[in-house]
Amino acid sequence: MSAPPKVILEKILGSLGFTATVEEHRLGDDVMLNVKAEESGRLIGRQGQTLTDLQYIVNRIVFQLDQTAPKIMVDVGGYRSEARDALVKKAQEAAEKVRRWGEPVELEPMSAYDRRTVHQALKEDPDIETQSIEVDGTEKKVLLLRPKRR
Repeated sequence: MSAPPKVILEKILGSLGFTATVEEHRLGDDVMLNVKAEESGRLIGRQGQTLTDLQYIVNRIVFQLDQTAPKIMVDVGGYRSEARDALVKKAQEAAEKVRRWGEPVELEPMSAYDRRTVHQALKEDPDIETQSIEVDGTEKKVLLLRPKRR
């Protein structure tokens, strides 16, 4: 890889006029880049959309340089980790409903990143299986949790 993901993100942020520091951490097979900036709200954007777009751009650049590079996750001021914790809690509560009632539970439409987070959080659960399903007439997908078929 010619430029580390941290350097790529720092260059993008600098080009956009943001003064920020970037810390790099390994998360299993992935790389987490945590950004600390004064204007963190502008980097996060509405419902994290700007942050999601920034992460997409960094991943595209890194992949162009090295197709074997790990997936890059970008967080700003702990926003993603807080949102992730809340999402995992919501998924576990939904899984508990599935266990209790034996009926499927559908979560609201969410981004690919969030669906992946839920899939990962519940993949070891012996009673629950998850599936992403397209919402008719849209490009959005919802997550369906249901009892595992035995």
